[in-house]
Amino acid sequence: MQMDDISPSICIIIPTYNSERSLAKCLSSIRYQKYPDSKIQIFIVDGGSIDKTLEIAAKYNVTKVIKNIRRIEELGRPLAIKATTSELIAFIDSDNILPNPDWLRKMVEPFEDTQIVGSEPIQYTYRKKDGALTRYCSLIGADDAIYPYFENYDRLCRFKGSWTEVPIKVENKKNYLKIKIDKNNIPMMGANGFIVRSNVLGKTEHKFFLHTDLIYRLAMSGKNCFAKVKVGIIHLHGENFSTYLEKKIRRIRKYYAWKNHRVYFPIINRKRKINIVFSAIILIPIIRDVVRGYRCIPDKAWFIHPIALYLSLASYALGIVEAKISMK
Repeated sequence: MQMDDISPSICIIIPTYNSERSLAKCLSSIRYQKYPDSKIQIFIVDGGSIDKTLEIAAKYNVTKVIKNIRRIEELGRPLAIKATTSELIAFIDSDNILPNPDWLRKMVEPFEDTQIVGSEPIQYTYRKKDGALTRYCSLIGADDAIYPYFENYDRLCRFKGSWTEVPIKVENKKNYLKIKIDKNNIPMMGANGFIVRSNVLGKTEHKFFLHTDLIYRLAMSGKNCFAKVKVGIIHLHGENFSTYLEKKIRRIRKYYAWKNHRVYFPIINRKRKINIVFSAIILIPIIRDVVRGYRCIPDKAWFIHPIALYLSLASYALGIVEAKISMK
């Protein structure tokens, strides 16, 4: 039997909006995969790009371009899910790059276990050649400086030495961790390289498609076995603090816009909220984490941590005030 016959078909869904800066690198890394071309679909879900995004998509011969008139990626993904018949669905962002040609092979391997419904890279790939913000986010295992203090990081955090603090059952396999989650303890998962069986998504239908909500709905339906694969994925970030700040404000806006629509968001313990504010005030715990991280991987990008933390706190505070005012 040839490899083409046994490899599961996979649809890669990529939301875009004016993504010309990173899309070519993303698509190139997909096309270089050692995986049967006949088993790969690439769906671009575009929110009305006015740059060269669609030209780049055509150059790489994507399977389909789907118009997302609402522009918001969480509302666009369901359009692509409905359009595919593939066995597996991969959620790749336009600023993701698959780090090596056997990435897809390794990510698909856990699905040989029929209990596993989804797989995800265990870390963000750290590269010295990347910009400072990209290196920093790769090192902390999140795109937000606050997340490691709220348990809300989903990839390996170098200064903590773990990828989550949520209680889960873990079975160490050769190339991945088989994890079983509790519906009362949902870890951050489901984005940046997450792959899921398409036949389980019918149990999670929702007009919003937020990654944390997906994991919650899968767990609630009894589909609670996943794999954290021992590979990385490259996640490029804006290389200035302005874009970093804007992303946090958009996040808090989405939270207030959707929280009344039965969309699941992780519950953050009040004690942890107080602790992070206290730590930011006295600064010593934050500096301690910078030192721990630097000892693990010496990189000046660690010195971004205090700045990023204060910016996150400020942006969320602004977002909350804005939301409260608009609700009056």
